[in-house]
Order: sequence, then C-alpha cells, then structure tokens
Amino acid sequence: MDMTWLGCMIGAYLLGSIPFGVLIGRARGIDIREHGSKNIGATNVGRVLGRPLGLLCFFLDMAKGAIPVLVAGRLLGTLGLTTMEAGAGDLWLWMLVALAALAGHMYSPFLRFGGGKGVATAFGGLVAMWPVLTIPALVALGSWILVVMSTRVVSVASMAAALIMPIATLAMMLLGGSRSEPRPDTLDLLASGSAPLLTTIGIAGLVLWRHRSNIRRLLRGEEHVIKSKN
Repeated sequence: MDMTWLGCMIGAYLLGSIPFGVLIGRARGIDIREHGSKNIGATNVGRVLGRPLGLLCFFLDMAKGAIPVLVAGRLLGTLGLTTMEAGAGDLWLWMLVALAALAGHMYSPFLRFGGGKGVATAFGGLVAMWPVLTIPALVALGSWILVVMSTRVVSVASMAAALIMPIATLAMMLLGGSRSEPRPDTLDLLASGSAPLLTTIGIAGLVLWRHRSNIRRLLRGEEHVIKSKN
C-alpha cells in the first residue's frame, strides 16, 4: 500500500473522530450525551439546541467525511474517474478512506470509542466520490427527504436511505457508461464496481446496527416523531 493512502486513512479517522455534536453542546453549556436521545448527531443536537445548531452539526459531520475523501482522490488521482478507469485496487483504497472517517465518527477515541450513528459522515464521504458514488448518494438523500416527509421519523428515513444506497449504486453501475465507447460486459462492470457496491452494503449494515436502539423504540411505538407545525 502506498504510504500516501495510509496517511489519508489515518487523517480521515482522526478528522472523523472529532465529536462536533459534543463540542456544540459544550459551547452551549450542556453535554448533549445527557439530553434527548443522548446521541451526538445532528438530529439530537437540533432537537435539544434548536434547528440552526442541528444544521451546523450536520454540515460539520458531513464535511469530516467529505474532506478526506476529496483530498485523497485529488492526491492519488481517483477523483473524477469512473469505476472502470480507476481500477478496483485504487477504488478499494479510496473506499477505505471514507470508511476510516466513518469509523472515527462511530468509534471516536475522544469519546472512549463511542460516537454517533454516522449518517451525515457517511453521506459526506460518499457524495465526495465523484463520479463513482455521488449520484447514488444524492438518490439516498432524496429518499431520506421523502421518507421524513411521509413518516416524520428521522431514524426510519436514515435507515431507508442507507438501504437504498447500495441499490442505487448497483443501478448506476448497470445503467451507466459512455455512449462513445463499447459497453463493458456485465461481469466486468460488477468486478470493477465491487468496491463501491460492497462498501455501500457494509455502510448500510453499520447504519442499521447503530440504529438498533431506534428499531427497538419503533417496535414499542416510542420513537420520536417530528411534530407537525399545523
């Protein structure tokens, strides 16, 4: 492995581990881990401290996923390449940068290896992988918005978006391609796209695992529902 890749992964983990939700709470004189759902993510920050600070937390958590992916892609030449152009080896390493940022958020050394549920950080890392995962990530975001509007339950929307992400990735792999070049064989497409496909499946599994307490509350009918303004 190129040492530059290793450095990018370590940097991604350290950046991802910065608990912005906790820092925002401390700036307001509270420990966000002791209020609301006790989660450090943007949803709980917004619920406890107000929507503007919740949005600030979301964008900061998203940025700590996006920045290391963009830096790694730029330094190592994967940014702007398709799955066929980049090659499976470099794609796997690029995916590991995104996963390192996500691992930092979920298992932060600053929080005794606790952390958040990773939705914003995962979205930031995946949408930054232009063009490999940008469109699937935006499709997942669109599905998140639709599910929130229809159910008014953020956890359901987050889990639905996580599950849609690998489906959208597979669809893009099979339907995409350049009109000016012969279309690759389906098996070649799947082989070249194994890194993004398996990564999104893995992220979906992680997000579901981190939402297991929400799933239990949903089954008991106790999950928080966004109140209608009407």
